[in-house]
Amino acid sequence: QVQLVESGGGLVQAGDSLRLSCAASGRTFSSYAMGWFRQAPGKEREFVGAISWSGGYTYYANSVKGRFTISRDNAKNTVYLQMNRLKPEDTAVYYCAATTLRVGSTQTYEYAYWGQGTQVTVSS
Repeated sequence: QVQLVESGGGLVQAGDSLRLSCAASGRTFSSYAMGWFRQAPGKEREFVGAISWSGGYTYYANSVKGRFTISRDNAKNTVYLQMNRLKPEDTAVYYCAATTLRVGSTQTYEYAYWGQGTQVTVSS
């Protein structure tokens, strides 16, 4: 089992950058593939990106490809989401999630563990 805590959200202007962190508890963090999702008001939670157990493979939604980068540091039990060139449509609560099922899943039901989320607001 793993517990996840996101941090790093905030209010920024369009074009700015933010880096979100997701700290995991437990000794088996490297056993989990990780994903980032987001949920805007009135919308369903959507896939942002994912990273493999070792960090060697990453996957992104088309809407963030080229602007967002996922990385992880297994020694620190932490996964990161670097967000550059932010747009107002990136405004949402961002969640990290962990899965042992498969790498790069875009489906929420394949992730067993979730953080509480961190708010990102991008003003125009």
